[in-house]
Amino acid sequence: MQEKKSALEQHIAVFGESGSGKTVLVSSFYGAAQEASFLKQSLYRVVADDIGQGSRLNRNYLGMRDEGMTPDVTRFAATSYAFSIKLKDPPNPKAVKAQPFHALRLVWHDYPGDWFEQGVSGEEEAQRRVDTFRSLLGSDVALLLVDGQRLLDHAGEEERYLKSLFSNFSNGLVSLKDELLDDGTPLVQFPRIWIMALSKADLFPDMDAFKFRDLLDLKAADDLNELRKVLAGFVQDPSAMSVAEDFLLLSSAKFEPEKIEVSKRVGLDLLLPVAAILPLERHAKWARLQQLPAKVGESIINGGAKLLAAALLGKTKPGPLGIILALISPDVVDEAAQLAGDKLRAVNEEAIAKQNYVTATLTRFQLDLDKGEEDEILLRSLK
Repeated sequence: MQEKKSALEQHIAVFGESGSGKTVLVSSFYGAAQEASFLKQSLYRVVADDIGQGSRLNRNYLGMRDEGMTPDVTRFAATSYAFSIKLKDPPNPKAVKAQPFHALRLVWHDYPGDWFEQGVSGEEEAQRRVDTFRSLLGSDVALLLVDGQRLLDHAGEEERYLKSLFSNFSNGLVSLKDELLDDGTPLVQFPRIWIMALSKADLFPDMDAFKFRDLLDLKAADDLNELRKVLAGFVQDPSAMSVAEDFLLLSSAKFEPEKIEVSKRVGLDLLLPVAAILPLERHAKWARLQQLPAKVGESIINGGAKLLAAALLGKTKPGPLGIILALISPDVVDEAAQLAGDKLRAVNEEAIAKQNYVTATLTRFQLDLDKGEEDEILLRSLK
C-alpha cells in the first residue's frame, strides 16, 4: 500500500476434492452480490477484477437460478479470483476524505482437489502444483471443504470418507514439503487458520456447527491430529496456528430435481467477514498471549491489520498512509479484536449516521460473525 486510498487485501485459500462444490461456491458468492436486491441495500459492491472471470461466474449463477443447471466440474484447474469490495461513496465530501481506503480486495485461491486425490502426470504438472500452492502461501485463512454429498453417501460409516479425505490431504502436503521449504526452513508466511467447512450443508437440515464439529471429532479425530502435525511442520512457531478449531456450514443454494433455489444460501455471507475480520481477531489474541512469532507479528500487526483495526473503530484521519500508520497505536489491533456487543453495535450505528462506510462495513462484518455463531452456522475457536 503506497497511498491512503489503496485497497486493503485479504487472501483466502479454498481446498476440496473434485466435485466438492468449490466452483458452485464461488459462483454463488459472486452472482448473489450482483442481484439488484443486494445492490440496493448493501454498503458495498463486489466487482471481479477480471471482467471475463466475473462474467463466467455470473453466468454459472444465472444458470443455476434460471435454468436449474450446475456449473461443469473443473479438473486440475487452479484458479485465483480477485474481487474488489468497493465501498459506497458518501455524499458528504468530508466523509469521503476521512475514509482511510476506498476498497477491500479479496483474493480467492481455488486449489484443485485432484492434486490431493491422484498423482501428477509429469514434471511440468508437478511444478505447476508447487507454483499454485506457493501462490496461496500469503493467505491467512484456508477453508477445507468436507463434501456433504459424499458424507451422506457414507451415512453410518462416515469415517471411511473422512479418513480418505484427510489422509489424501495430509499425504499431498507431505509430497509438497521439500519443494516449498528452502533447506527445510519452516515458513513465516503460511495459512495459520484452517477452517473445516461442510459444503452442500442443505443436505443436512438438522446439522449445525456444533454437530459438525462433534461428527469430525467422533469419526476422524486421529486423522485431524495427523493433519495438524503435518501443517505444523510447515511453519515457524506452530503455536500460533488454528487447525480444525473453527467450523462453518456452507450451502450455495437448495438443490432439488430440476430446480435450484439460489436464495436459500447458508454461510456465504460469512466468507467476507471470515477473510477480513477473523484473522484480525486471532492474530490479536495470539499476540496478547505472546504466541505470535516476531516476524509474523511485525508484518501483520504493523501493516494492514493496524489500519484495518483503526478503520473498524473509526479512529483514522485523512492523510498519507505512512503518517496514518505511524500515528495509530499498536494497541488498536487488540482493542478492535475485542469490540463486541452493545459497543460494537453503537460504533456501527454511529458510522452509518456519519456516512463513514468503511467503519460501517467492517463493523457489519463483525456483527455478521457474531450472528453466524448465534445461528450456529459458525463455531469459532476459543483459543
